[in-house]
Amino acid sequence: MKVEVWSDIMCPFCYIGKHHYERALQQFADAAAVELEWKSFQLDPTLAKNTPYGDTYQYLSDRKGISLAQAEEMTANVARAGAEAGLQFHFDRAIVTNTFDAHRLLHFAKARQLGNALKEKLFHAHFTDGKDVADTATLVALAGETGLDTGDAQQVLQSNQYADEVAADIREARQIGIQGVPFFIFNRKYAISGAQPTAVFLQTLEKSFAEWRADNPRVTLEVSEGPSCSPDGTCA
Repeated sequence: MKVEVWSDIMCPFCYIGKHHYERALQQFADAAAVELEWKSFQLDPTLAKNTPYGDTYQYLSDRKGISLAQAEEMTANVARAGAEAGLQFHFDRAIVTNTFDAHRLLHFAKARQLGNALKEKLFHAHFTDGKDVADTATLVALAGETGLDTGDAQQVLQSNQYADEVAADIREARQIGIQGVPFFIFNRKYAISGAQPTAVFLQTLEKSFAEWRADNPRVTLEVSEGPSCSPDGTCA
């Protein structure tokens, strides 16, 4: 069964929601039969590329028309929610920047079954380590830490590869009516919006998987063995 998640690296609740979902998956008996697919979403696509906006407090102050003190209080509440999920948020270090290239790199990683691992690296780099997740050198280093070929990652980032895939994800989000992230879709039937508690994720996993399994029953065969050839070339 497929679970699709629209999210952005700059979204703290996407990071929290990811960990709530993963806790639920750890408690789910059929976790091995669930496939997770990350989808691209940009909270602020107007941010200039290759030019970091600055720190989170100033960004929130400018965008929301609030004081720096109010911005700090707002993020402190989010940091407390993150701590409950076992995450460290250092908003005083977080660099607000355009995430389009990071999303392109995520599609590159997804094609090599490492999308979830890179997503975790990107979240940690942005919210905990205060790294610029639009910087090419930073992205290549994170790709290498994930197990991706750094030369291939560099080539992707210096080209326009996977730009269409990112745009397609964002377009699909609009078509579905997604207004905010994280947004989880289970088996194209049930959805969870926001960083809901682990229990909500587990309940939705159980409900959606039961219906999916009914439509996709396990195949069990009684096999009568005879001479055969295996893919490794052995014939017996």
